[in-house]
Amino acid sequence: MEKFLLIGAIGIATVGAEEDVRGGRIPNQLTYSGLLVALAVRSLVSGLPGFEDGIVGMLAGGGIFYLLFLLGGMGGGDVKLMAAVGAWAGTAHTVEILIAAAIAGGFLAICSMLFHGQVRITLLNTVELIRHHLTTGIQPHPVLNVREPGNMRLPYALAIALGTLYCLGRTLSWR
Repeated sequence: MEKFLLIGAIGIATVGAEEDVRGGRIPNQLTYSGLLVALAVRSLVSGLPGFEDGIVGMLAGGGIFYLLFLLGGMGGGDVKLMAAVGAWAGTAHTVEILIAAAIAGGFLAICSMLFHGQVRITLLNTVELIRHHLTTGIQPHPVLNVREPGNMRLPYALAIALGTLYCLGRTLSWR
């Protein structure tokens, strides 16, 4: 049954990635409806344990991304998309998707940095972000954050979709 739920996760992640790449935004209608449908499907298929598993997946996926949002390193749409994907994936796969999405996001960031010729400035900004967070804690940097216009942005929903696709591929190949 988990592989069918992961197909739901890849569906919402793919649509979110397409929206993020094309327009730089992930619609609330997609994330909220995807989340509600995931919890409803889990409830219908597995009852209360399925619902609870979806809630834990939602909190794990959305919670980790929410911390990054608070630091100014991620947009709210990414948080809601990962929460919806986590609700579909449940506890069995959310951590694997998070790890795979982080690896995919790092790869996409390196490719984007190289493509745009931003290696030096990215490395300097990374040092500045580390310095900032070591001295101020969990405060967004006043300039180096996703809310500031002009900063380079990465459509992170694409990394979420790639991480989800990886997880689905592993699940289909192992079972």
